[in-house]
Amino acid sequence: QVQLVESGGGLVQAGGSLRLSCAASGRTFSRLAIGWFRQAPGKEREIVAAISRSISNTYYADSLKGRFTISRDNAKSTVYLQMGTLKFDATAFYYCAARQTSSVYVPQTAQEYDYWGPGTQVTVSS
Repeated sequence: QVQLVESGGGLVQAGGSLRLSCAASGRTFSRLAIGWFRQAPGKEREIVAAISRSISNTYYADSLKGRFTISRDNAKSTVYLQMGTLKFDATAFYYCAARQTSSVYVPQTAQEYDYWGPGTQVTVSS
């Protein structure tokens, strides 16, 4: 079992920045690929970014490349999502998810992840 807890969400003005954290426990963190997803009201859950267990591979949604950065600190069992130049459409509930992998593979769909955190709300205001 893997337990995930997100933190760092909140209210931020458009154009501002926010850093989310995903703390994991329960299994060897270095064996886990981690993904960030978000879901806005009335919309489907979508992937934001993901990182392989070895940090050598990352994936970003096309619309977020250059503004969002995913990173991980295996010593702290934590993955971060640095979000910059936030727009109104970034308002959503953000979730992190984990999957144990045996390679540098980066899962890119929600169905590929086995463990999910409860999420954290991000609201972008004017």
